[in-house]
Amino acid sequence: MSTLLETIRDPADLRGMSLPQLEQLAGEIRDVLCGLIACRSAHFASNLGVVELAIALHQAFDFKRDRLIWDTGHQIYPHKLLTGRHAEFQSMRTKGGLMGYPNPAESDYDLFMTGHAGASVSTALGLASGDDFLRPQENRHTVAVIGDGAFPSGVVFEALNNGRRQSKKLLVILNDNRMSICPPVGSVSDYLDRLRMNPAYTGLKGEIVKMLNRVPLLGDPAERFLVQLKEAAKAGLSGGMMFEDMGFRYIGPIDGHNIGLLRKYFKMVQRIDGPVLLHVVTEKGHGFLPAAADPVTYHAPPQFERQQDKYVIAKKGVSAPAYTNIASQAIFDQMLANPKVTVLTAAMCQGNKLEKVREEFPERFFDTGICEAHTVAFAAGQAKVGMRPIVDIYSTFLQRAYDHIFQEVALQNLPVTFMMDRGGLAGPDGPTHHGVFDFGYMRVFPNMVLMAPGDAADLPAMLDFALKFDGPCGIRYPKASAVAIARESKSIELGRSETLRSGLDGVIVVCGALAQRALEASDRLRDEGLDVGVINARFLKPLDTEAIVGAIRDLPWVVTMEEASLMGGFGSAVLEAAADFGVDASRVRRLGIPDLYIEHGERDELLADLGMDVRGIVATCQRLAAGLPASQ
Repeated sequence: MSTLLETIRDPADLRGMSLPQLEQLAGEIRDVLCGLIACRSAHFASNLGVVELAIALHQAFDFKRDRLIWDTGHQIYPHKLLTGRHAEFQSMRTKGGLMGYPNPAESDYDLFMTGHAGASVSTALGLASGDDFLRPQENRHTVAVIGDGAFPSGVVFEALNNGRRQSKKLLVILNDNRMSICPPVGSVSDYLDRLRMNPAYTGLKGEIVKMLNRVPLLGDPAERFLVQLKEAAKAGLSGGMMFEDMGFRYIGPIDGHNIGLLRKYFKMVQRIDGPVLLHVVTEKGHGFLPAAADPVTYHAPPQFERQQDKYVIAKKGVSAPAYTNIASQAIFDQMLANPKVTVLTAAMCQGNKLEKVREEFPERFFDTGICEAHTVAFAAGQAKVGMRPIVDIYSTFLQRAYDHIFQEVALQNLPVTFMMDRGGLAGPDGPTHHGVFDFGYMRVFPNMVLMAPGDAADLPAMLDFALKFDGPCGIRYPKASAVAIARESKSIELGRSETLRSGLDGVIVVCGALAQRALEASDRLRDEGLDVGVINARFLKPLDTEAIVGAIRDLPWVVTMEEASLMGGFGSAVLEAAADFGVDASRVRRLGIPDLYIEHGERDELLADLGMDVRGIVATCQRLAAGLPASQ
């Protein structure tokens, strides 16, 4: 039996649908979302919450000519289903399949590839401004959809501050579901709570009230709507004044799950000249009771399984703890031992597995929301007065705070410890989330110490070292199960590597959690008669030049390995050191991330493509041993 969703080849197909048909379509989209989670983990609760919003947007606007930006991009799934990608939808987040974020390579309806929060209003202003210059006669509308979790980001207020002079046809939709990945924090969240508790307020001026009276009512009783307008007039402009004062017409809050009401408001705001902020209240996980009741767990839940006509989270077997869990426990132990240690995270308490820390040490746990720049500068202030702050942020998100890492931390030589979670390939999350640039962007700062654990035992020891070191330190580790290398581990000493295996024919020098793969490659090479050593670099900065440059000088060849960008990364640091010492580095080969954005896929698949699985490492070593070039 065919569904309405299967008939949608283009958003234009929505235009002739009745309200009951659109509501049926919303139910079908939720069924497809549940079916996807039955195949693999994916973003779930956030997408359930924007189904009606996506339908109403695509029926009210023509985004072949109008502009639409989704912020943050993980709520893009209903939009993808409505823009001709239903047939491919089950490939979501698989290698070669649909991306879990907007992707202009997939569709003209995706304008930017976005996975970081907060930039939508700025890019929408730029789109609107450019259209005003280049094609003013076309009167295009520009729409940015931004969640309340992303809204407190500093760049959002920079955009709002500059919005007054921009396009006459700009709409910012504040999708307020009272959630980020975790519950939102801060004064902006409190302000939205107050607006949400005054549902009569619409923030409309008198002339707009008259305009509304000429708009046909779709799906909302006339009596209720007119009463709402009268109450708004009585209330005066008591709510939304922050946005009004910044030059935006504030309208709302309205029910984000009422398609008819949404259509009415979208048609109404199309007639308003000047920037508009429409406050839409939705429920994260709407339409699937477990997700609505627990949107944190169901933000990106594990794979579902079907039991008696219902979906439940599949039970997983016992597996090795992830590096994130190892880091979380190490942070907990340090906070237990030292009352000066604090931990700061930017809306990623759950992602960084810090719930136990938050519960046990609430006074020393700081969730700043999606405000990474503030987080780093805040940590610098703590460090300046004698605290030992740990900034626990995904590698790719820490990029947003780059200037503050430079000025407030490294330039001042303050003892802030950066725990860079998801350093390396982030798997199905793709290029917006791969943490592959941190080696390059962190090592350029004087005073900065950078470490990467070779296995599970290294990580707690590195954190202990960092919290005793009188200066800034970074520790980066991957989104992966932690391995334990069988050896008598040496203590962490500044700038000292660890020789895991000696070899006379060559050596693999690994910076990070690929050390076990290098050891397995060494085993295979020994079976073929090649005696290949393995060094766990531990430090990217300062580099162990005695061991590593010594290996380049004394051994036939050296292979460096890093789950990071080769440009400016560990291998580059090794070549720089060889040059500084006047050592011939022509027999050094670097394995890592080339000068490309790596697409989404399972981490092991991507590593294999990059020649960093065991087979690829063996092949590189064999070619070097045979005197062949790196590739044919």
